[in-house]
Amino acid sequence: GADNDLYINQAIVFIEDAIQYRSINHRVDSKSLWLYRWYYSRTCQWILGLTITIILALAFIEKPSSLTITSDIRYRLPAWNPPCGLTESVELLCFLVFVVDISVKSYLIGWEEFWKNKWLMAYILTLIVSLTDWIVSLSFFCTENVRIRRILRPFFLLQNSSMMKKTLKSINSTLPEMASVVLLLAVHLSLFTMFAMLLFARTKDGQQDKEWMGYFRNLPDSLTSLLVLLTTANNPDVMIPAYSKNRAYSIFFILFTVLGNLFLMNLLTAIIYNQFRGYLLKSVQSSLFRRRLGIRAAFEVLSSLKEVPANAQQSYVSAGALLRVLQKVEMDSRCKQAIMRSLETCSCDQLSASQFQKLFEELDKDAIKQHPPSPEYQSHFMQKMQFAFGHPYFGYLGNVVALANIVSICVVLVMDADKQPSERDDFFLGAINCFFIPYYLLEMLLKILAMGLKRYLSYPSNRFDGLLTVILLVLEIATFAVYGFPHPGWRPEFMGLLSLWDMVRLVNMLIVFRFLRIIPNMKFMALVVTTLLDLVKNLRAFAGILVVVFYAFAITGIMLFEGAVVPIGNVSTVPVTCSEGCHFPFGLIQKKCDFVAVQFLFGHFQAEVVYCVLYLLSVNLICRWAKIYFVAWWLISSVIWVNLFVALLLENFIHKWDRRCHREPLSDVEYQRTVELMFRDVLEEPTEEELMEKLHQHPHLQLCR
Repeated sequence: GADNDLYINQAIVFIEDAIQYRSINHRVDSKSLWLYRWYYSRTCQWILGLTITIILALAFIEKPSSLTITSDIRYRLPAWNPPCGLTESVELLCFLVFVVDISVKSYLIGWEEFWKNKWLMAYILTLIVSLTDWIVSLSFFCTENVRIRRILRPFFLLQNSSMMKKTLKSINSTLPEMASVVLLLAVHLSLFTMFAMLLFARTKDGQQDKEWMGYFRNLPDSLTSLLVLLTTANNPDVMIPAYSKNRAYSIFFILFTVLGNLFLMNLLTAIIYNQFRGYLLKSVQSSLFRRRLGIRAAFEVLSSLKEVPANAQQSYVSAGALLRVLQKVEMDSRCKQAIMRSLETCSCDQLSASQFQKLFEELDKDAIKQHPPSPEYQSHFMQKMQFAFGHPYFGYLGNVVALANIVSICVVLVMDADKQPSERDDFFLGAINCFFIPYYLLEMLLKILAMGLKRYLSYPSNRFDGLLTVILLVLEIATFAVYGFPHPGWRPEFMGLLSLWDMVRLVNMLIVFRFLRIIPNMKFMALVVTTLLDLVKNLRAFAGILVVVFYAFAITGIMLFEGAVVPIGNVSTVPVTCSEGCHFPFGLIQKKCDFVAVQFLFGHFQAEVVYCVLYLLSVNLICRWAKIYFVAWWLISSVIWVNLFVALLLENFIHKWDRRCHREPLSDVEYQRTVELMFRDVLEEPTEEELMEKLHQHPHLQLCR
């Protein structure tokens, strides 16, 4: 009996592993199975996710705090900085959760597997470094500026997602090919830098040396100017001085841009796409193997139950044992009910391996959402009403009215654009709302009458329209109650404490989205939009790595450049520009200097000159080394990451386009697909030999055959 309970619990865990595409290489004794299910329970995983969110969000509170309304250093008030020990206490609690997390993971997979897992080793190393840095912070009473543990925080998000790990592995495989193109870009930049320094060399006439003085004074400045030109951030500013002197100089910049942007950058995209195109398919193939392996492992342990005949030449599982397992498995109710129905309709009491596997193919099917039926009216008049207001043409009429509403609002806004607030007459905008909002209410009620409330609410577009209509109606009634009905010279924003009319105008912007209902009526546009929406929903791993990159660079930037810019205060400035030796990548510092220079406010002239000098000195001190930071950011975020995203987007979009172009539309059925289901038709099923070989390699499971 104890053995049977153990086999049942093992089967439950293996099936849950298959549902979540988890590895089955973990301990399978009774206590470990209980701990395993507890660890992967919703509550435990929610706590772990909340802990990761909290430790990442600490950067917004820690010094320098981001809790200010404006980011402008001239106008913002001193930010609230938490006392020493407050955020550190929260951080310590997060570290304790991570220690428990790594301890449970290490125990469950076993120590032999632990030493083979590089991610867990990196997890422990990250925790050790973070705790050491935390102790150092407290010993300095939180006065140190460099905190290494802040840069390491994104790792906790990274290691908690298997898809993010697979994405990084795929990126790592494409780096050699990307390095060759990046090297070619470096050669391209170097050659044109030398040409530029020879072409725009200093002459005796200082008036003609604007190009040399501004962009090509020395090798670092020349290289930086052309690198920024490769991003088109300083185009056409970089060529204006030379072009003003001689039009023929434009040939140099045109050749550089054509070779760099049109050829080399697009060649990089093509190479990355070629290397990255099979990433998702391989990932889904691996996930399918994990699912099949988990189901087969559940079959093998259930076939060891004592209720199965011992002299059977082939392994079988009783239907009753599978029912007992399904009752305890945490899975989608739709899949569970479908499997139970298939099991009840099956005439055999014993299931073979193929029959057992076929039952769980329900997990691979599309999640189908079928809309409730429309009400059946007995009255002939109501049937006519239902036919008229449930017809697609009634929806087309609503789109036309929404378009008319948008056009009318645009006309009023254009007419009032140049008027002073005291000159503006809101009578026309109020009259427009008095017509369109009742129509939206009438449209909603007629659709509910034709479709029924449940069917109406089953469509997301109807829910959005209905919510928007109710909000508009409530605000319109409140506006009339406070300000009265619209009349010439009506300006309700100047009356009372609450400007309800401003709220109505903000909600009017949402009316624009009503016109997006036209998209489902256009086949190919609907195909493009639904494909992109599905991609956005299923590319969480890619977005997660993007968060990791942004977070790490943001923390690094804070540590490198904190205090580099001196606040100048809300006083007047003089027209100054950046010094000649400071040409910051992408024009960031130049724009900041120009922003300071145009502020001609009232104040003390001498004091402002001092502030500007201090500002420019602080900029120059960090200018040279800051280039490395921003060039690294550009390479990782724009050159590599954007191209990787384009490659993944193309791979998914092309495949899904081919699939959906051959699918017949069904009016009352919506398919809810995931990334795993997108490539279901091109995946290869693992053979029985492959599954059994993998099961026999399980470090903690001993099979009888």
